[in-house]
Amino acid sequence: MSTHDPSGPQPEGGGKPSFDKQPPQPGGGTPEGEPSGPTPSSDQSGGPGAYQGTYGGSGGPTPGQDPYRNPYGRPPYDQPPPGYGPGAYGTPGAGPVPGMPPIGTWPRRIVARLIDYALVQAVAVIIVGPFVDLGARNGSTEAFWLGCTIYFVYEALMLSRDGQTLGKKAMKIRVAMLVDGNKPTQSAAWTRAAVFIVPAVLCCAALWWIIDGLFGVFDTPYRQCLHDKAAKTVVVTTEV
Repeated sequence: MSTHDPSGPQPEGGGKPSFDKQPPQPGGGTPEGEPSGPTPSSDQSGGPGAYQGTYGGSGGPTPGQDPYRNPYGRPPYDQPPPGYGPGAYGTPGAGPVPGMPPIGTWPRRIVARLIDYALVQAVAVIIVGPFVDLGARNGSTEAFWLGCTIYFVYEALMLSRDGQTLGKKAMKIRVAMLVDGNKPTQSAAWTRAAVFIVPAVLCCAALWWIIDGLFGVFDTPYRQCLHDKAAKTVVVTTEV
């Protein structure tokens, strides 16, 4: 039983009895008024001591635990979740990845290609026109080869600049890196253009473009054509 007299003078240190001056109880028990059971640092019920050693307490991280990662397996609190950081897709959209804008529709993608192809072929015809008789179909092969070369360089440079050709700008779509939504890297832009153009020039002509396009029609969930697969890119809308 406690020897403290409530009516007597208060002990030093703030007006509450000092429990560490009480004698131990018979039988090894704790002094009266002192809580029994585990200490707060080992309390598993969620009390104030339950988080000791996790959020900067004296316990420190457990062996093998990343001290900069919280114990629930989520990214650190001062870092945004994937898809929302700098250079990511931006505002949440309807794409298959959080933050990704909706995937570009096939009509827009096809019309964008036709616009770019018509522009490039027009330039090629203007360049070779003075030297051949296009009316007699002389020079049409040269115009095609020149057009493909111009298209290859044109697409690679435009995509590495901001992810859009003139046709894509007109149709409000753009090419983005699948991993983070940034504009294509130099290597990705040139790879994408090469896979689209080179097989058509070497062997298959328009047949390659049909195969390439049909592959994207049946691809899920990103609708990637073969040139997108090779470059790890995706076509998304710029309208959110």
